Amino acid sequence: MKRSTASYRVVPDLTSDSALDLYAKVEDLLGVKEAAPDLYTYYFNFLETVDFNSLLDIGCGSGDFLLQVREKFAPRGLAGIDLSPLMVEQGRKKGLDVQHVNLCDLDRSFEVITAVFDMLNYLSRRELIKFLHCVEDRVKEGGYFLCDINTLYGFEEVAVGSFIVDDDNRFLTIDSDFDGDTYESEFTLFEKRGEECFGKSSGIIRQYYHTADEIDRLLPGMSLLNEEGVTLYGDEADKHFLVFQKGL
Repeated sequence: MKRSTASYRVVPDLTSDSALDLYAKVEDLLGVKEAAPDLYTYYFNFLETVDFNSLLDIGCGSGDFLLQVREKFAPRGLAGIDLSPLMVEQGRKKGLDVQHVNLCDLDRSFEVITAVFDMLNYLSRRELIKFLHCVEDRVKEGGYFLCDINTLYGFEEVAVGSFIVDDDNRFLTIDSDFDGDTYESEFTLFEKRGEECFGKSSGIIRQYYHTADEIDRLLPGMSLLNEEGVTLYGDEADKHFLVFQKGL
């Protein structure tokens, strides 16, 4: 049995609040927080090389990345958006400017936009086209878009398989498969609701394989400055870290 955490970050199903909230309930069981610092390092190393006063994190979750950006760089305009109401509520409790809103409905622009922990992989190609158009519109001239995406190795060798984990009050199973284009995970959660009673909830979470070249083509007004392999789980790079700049 393979333990998989690579594909369980940022927004699981952009059309289903129930799937979003299910993910929010179990994120702490998936090892994301343990792996996140290594991934964040790629973002912080780049941000240390540029001057910026505003940053938007898309799919900000409970706000861990934003908190570290605030501590390290203290930009005047720091914001996050997420489609999970539970995640937004957690972020606001930490004193962060976070909203439950779609990027394309946001009426602000930023010097830096980030999409951390394979957030783009949760978008189908049709959704990706619209999303990247909205990213480009909301990055200020000369500004940057930073993201990471899963590699083919990350899907085929790291993420596929079964995963079981539990704590005192929850029992979670995940069964995942990848057909070369779409990665599908079935989440089933049992939550303790009394001494002998458990509630059951389930949902399907999908991700899609995208390449750096594909994303580059869909950002005609931005240039790919950097593509770097990231190894979090396996023997090879399971993610690519990408940096784009607008107006070059």
